[in-house]
Amino acid sequence: MRALVKYTSITNASDGKFFLASSHRAREEAILKTGIPYSFLRNNWYVENEIGGIQGAIAGAPWVTSAGTGKVGWVLRQDLAEAAANVLIGHGHENTIYELSGKPMIQVELVAALGDVLGEEILVQQVDDATYTDIMRGAGMPEAYLPMLVNTQKGIRDGGLEIQSND
Repeated sequence: MRALVKYTSITNASDGKFFLASSHRAREEAILKTGIPYSFLRNNWYVENEIGGIQGAIAGAPWVTSAGTGKVGWVLRQDLAEAAANVLIGHGHENTIYELSGKPMIQVELVAALGDVLGEEILVQQVDDATYTDIMRGAGMPEAYLPMLVNTQKGIRDGGLEIQSND
């Protein structure tokens, strides 16, 4: 039995502009250079990354975003774990790339679905990056995390997590 490197990457790592793509692209390229069979699992944004916003909405706060109309293919970690397990135990996954994503949607659509689950309307507050930073700081987000949060919003706004895939 031959080895298979399974690497968990990010959506559109090979040519994406999302701020996390370049480091994943470098890792994918390093794996390719080894000549070892590989399978790249390019995960879109985890729904679980939105827990803070979801908890805020449950408590009655608005959903704050500077992502504009950028789309994300949110996906549950559990679904990604199942996909990874299938690659690890299955056959025929040598030298493959899977773009693992949910249906791309804008923040307003995600929040509407959340509102349906909660049985109430949730206000979406679209702001610029500076205001977003101030709001996150005011909510107690550690200063060290603020650049990552803003880069995520910018990356979404710029289409970095918008990918259509049936993988």
